[in-house]
Amino acid sequence: METLENAARSHDPSGGGQIIPAGPCDVTSKEDLEKLVKEISSKEKYINLLITNAGISGPKASPTSTNATELKSDLFASESPSQWSSVFNTNVSSVYFTSLAFLPLLQAATTSSPSSPPPQQPTNPNTPNAPQRPSTFGPRSPSIIVISSMSGLMRHSQGHFSYNAAKGATVHLSKLMSAEFEKAAIRVNSIAPGYFPSEMTGEAGSQAGAGVKVGAGEEQKQSDKSDDRNKTDLPAEKIKEKGHVPAERAGSDEEMAMAVLFLARNTYVNGEVVAVDGGVLNQVPGR
Repeated sequence: METLENAARSHDPSGGGQIIPAGPCDVTSKEDLEKLVKEISSKEKYINLLITNAGISGPKASPTSTNATELKSDLFASESPSQWSSVFNTNVSSVYFTSLAFLPLLQAATTSSPSSPPPQQPTNPNTPNAPQRPSTFGPRSPSIIVISSMSGLMRHSQGHFSYNAAKGATVHLSKLMSAEFEKAAIRVNSIAPGYFPSEMTGEAGSQAGAGVKVGAGEEQKQSDKSDDRNKTDLPAEKIKEKGHVPAERAGSDEEMAMAVLFLARNTYVNGEVVAVDGGVLNQVPGR
């Protein structure tokens, strides 16, 4: 909660509204999810967008040996079924149950009106069929954005089989939900980020473009070295060292926001997985 409360204090939405911390909530608990939905329902009649962003990196085990006995020993001894279960519970199951919990609030947006009335559109004889802003949000306007990872789209294990396998499951889960929730007029898309600064992927810093969670890199370690605005830094030098990132730098807040805004606003898009990875998947086998 401290991180959420700090974000609410340090970020002031310029377009109106406010950031309201909610929780705490363990997204792997159905009881906690029900409590969270009840808390938000007491403040809002509907929501337009749900972003499922929880994730853990899990155990690391690098398959480096060409000897099958050594390969088995390296991997078998480094991970356990319980660790895999924990990764899948957080990275996959929680996405599903969080999405289910919020379906009624999302669907409520389809018949709700924006808080401010639509502005009067000037008449232009050259564009007689120009679309007007609707008085209600309408069908397909609410959506879920599942944060997966480029790691779920590549064949390279990156030294953490459980994380990449879980993210692959998250990618497919978003496709399943997009088809099944279509009947409720709720869209589901996924963003598969590459290397973004986070407490899992980098050291703290004050770089302006830092701060989006969900990196997918080999160096996913938990760290508490965020600055006072919950920002972290992932220097370009570290990205260049990897040798498979054409952009030669980490992604920025703005680049993640562009992907979110596109999927949130374009009601004609459903079931897509958008990789925002600086070109990594052009270099590493995948898809």
